[in-house]
Amino acid sequence: MTDLDFTSFAEQARLVAADKVTSVELVEHALGRIRRFDQQLNAFAYVLDDAARVEAAERDATPATQRGPLHGVPIAIKDENDVAGLPTAYGGAAFSTPAKADGEVVRRLREAGAVIIGKTRMPEFGIWPWTETSANGYTRNPWNLLRSVAGSSGGSAAAVASGMVAAAIGGDGGGSIRLPASFCGVYGLKCQRGRTSAAPNGHLWRSLGVIGPLTRTVEDSALIYDAITGSLPSDVWQADPLSMTLSQAYHTEPGRLRIGVAARLGSTEADPETTAALVATADALRELGHTVIRVKPAFPDVALPFLIQTSAGVSEEATRAEHPELLEQRTRNLLKLTAPLRGRVEWAERAGLAAGEAFAGSFFGDFDLLLMPTTPTPAVSIGQLDGLGAVAASAKATKASSLTSLWNVLGNPAAALPSGFSADGLPLSVQLVGPPNGEPVVIQVSAQLERVRPWVKVRPIVG
Repeated sequence: MTDLDFTSFAEQARLVAADKVTSVELVEHALGRIRRFDQQLNAFAYVLDDAARVEAAERDATPATQRGPLHGVPIAIKDENDVAGLPTAYGGAAFSTPAKADGEVVRRLREAGAVIIGKTRMPEFGIWPWTETSANGYTRNPWNLLRSVAGSSGGSAAAVASGMVAAAIGGDGGGSIRLPASFCGVYGLKCQRGRTSAAPNGHLWRSLGVIGPLTRTVEDSALIYDAITGSLPSDVWQADPLSMTLSQAYHTEPGRLRIGVAARLGSTEADPETTAALVATADALRELGHTVIRVKPAFPDVALPFLIQTSAGVSEEATRAEHPELLEQRTRNLLKLTAPLRGRVEWAERAGLAAGEAFAGSFFGDFDLLLMPTTPTPAVSIGQLDGLGAVAASAKATKASSLTSLWNVLGNPAAALPSGFSADGLPLSVQLVGPPNGEPVVIQVSAQLERVRPWVKVRPIVG
């Protein structure tokens, strides 16, 4: 059989379409790698061994004329999304009743032919940018087991980076796709606000959150987004239609662009290795023909709108808990401390929208993209929450997500892509931020960088 260990999601789909491998073989291969590596990594909350085998057999029996673009390929789902038959546990221990139906993104994945293989770890309610919980322990980084995978889509990032699956669904309310992508050396695009559906919920963390994939390649991300894009009438936020599919964008050159490069955001500045990787990426963009200029944008201060919406989003999810006594003490304390803020959530949403419109006019009127670091450093040590109460953890988390959370408040698409390695072998990452509804240009330039500075051939220690 074809060597499938780190075969991309798109290539797996092509292999199934060409009858060179079956869906059952892909699922068995993924299950084998999960059995082999997940005891070390703790990336999966649930593994659907039998159900995935049945679903794969059904995919193999489907006539070629009825097959979708993701046909037969296994994919994992972050634990904040409904998967029929499994609890939607939000990373903790306070939920036990299985979901009756798939969430809309999961439904669309199945409709496109993907096989759901399991659900991945996250910090409780996605509050923290490190995947650590009292109930489930640490999720560990495939590049170094003593390092964090970040969060909140840490289980998804670890599963993809280690080759247990080629793609996994995450969610991003403050950097929760991009931060784990940075620490784990994979690709993660946070789409435009409203691009994907939060159903059965009306929103994910008010105006902040979106659902999307973590993948090893840009093509994989484009392919999966094309399958899950689209809102329902029940969605509070709905994005404008794109001028092309993201797969079309992947295969289309963007022309010469004006790209701004910012090494810092406010008081946050990346460490020397991350900054050197940023400079090298800027040089590569110049060699590709783009005009690349160092800039110091007037970034808006949206810390308060972000805090208010985060608190409101977590509070709404926590009210669904069947066993509230099993919520983490840190979560309960955080909700008590931030309760006075939640009455201002509508103001916070309006403030974020206004700031997004203003920045789009001031910066993206002159530039097509913004290049900046994703995280200030490579992966930090595990145990970031050890011994911390709600206040200290919140302050630490705010700093860790300082380069990513702005784009959730403003709503812009932003992608984390690998940019090299630190001296001790940890992935480095840069962030490409696009204008409103700018996912196509983000994909186009990501694809260019992937071709000239390829990252997919380097594999982590675990995997």
